[in-house]
Amino acid sequence: MDGELPVVSQRPLGTPIASHAIPTPSIPTANGSQADEAPFGRPTHSLRKRLGSLLAGIAALAAKFAAYIKGAVLLLPKLKLLTTAGTALVSVAAYSLFWGWQFAAGFVLLLFVHEMGHVIQLRREGIKASTPMFIPFLGAAIFSRSLGDNALAEARVGLAGPVLGSLGAAVVAVVGALTGSDLLLALAYVGFLINLFNLLPVLPLDGGRAMAAMAPWMWFVGFAAMIPLAFLLPGNFIFLLILLFGGREVWHRWKLRKSKTLEQAAYYRVAPRHRLLVGAVYVGLIVALALGMEQTHILISAGHSFRSL
Repeated sequence: MDGELPVVSQRPLGTPIASHAIPTPSIPTANGSQADEAPFGRPTHSLRKRLGSLLAGIAALAAKFAAYIKGAVLLLPKLKLLTTAGTALVSVAAYSLFWGWQFAAGFVLLLFVHEMGHVIQLRREGIKASTPMFIPFLGAAIFSRSLGDNALAEARVGLAGPVLGSLGAAVVAVVGALTGSDLLLALAYVGFLINLFNLLPVLPLDGGRAMAAMAPWMWFVGFAAMIPLAFLLPGNFIFLLILLFGGREVWHRWKLRKSKTLEQAAYYRVAPRHRLLVGAVYVGLIVALALGMEQTHILISAGHSFRSL
């Protein structure tokens, strides 16, 4: 083949490389004769066929897309659980650097119990709530479109977390006392402390939610009390965050409340007996948590940390 040019196919451009001949009926012309081929006949048939194939392909893609969407919707609850489990594991790993994995796991579990108190009460109020999401060194959070239709519902949602969280810490304390486990007693102590801290009367903490039904003016008292804590206590970045977000929410809600609209008046209208009931639960929790901390307090000598308990 040296010196020879390759043979080039002489087939007309636009025709298939291999095709089957399909006889085309002749069409009579105006003068009675018949044309050898039907003008536009084959292209029209091919165009329809291509359009049909295209529409069929689009329909198939749409069906697959709908199936993917349906699968994603069915997977959402599992994804929420994966988010909760994933952030919990990250938090356990972070806390383990300081406390050891056993104490860290127990601490995250107590946070979960506390947050589930909010979730359960929100669902009782007819409000959808997310599963808890853990944030290392900041705690945990849930998300919902609202906290209830009125201040009393907001207070119920706010206090439900410390109520269930206190019960969880009490169970740990009882088991620790029965088994003589310093680890469990220390864990219960921290659980009582976290729930007590959340009862401070400032937004967005649970105590601030309770004040919405009891005495909204207490928001300013709680906010003022947080200012020295933010600068005097270690780990003050948490207090600074509370001051930042809480101050903004307090100011916004106070302005809305002072607008004296019918909607605002209806939101903060709480019957005296309900206000007393919220106050009794609030004060009762503070007393119970303080007693729990006193009973589970463990002196840790220098060099003796949770990691060695």
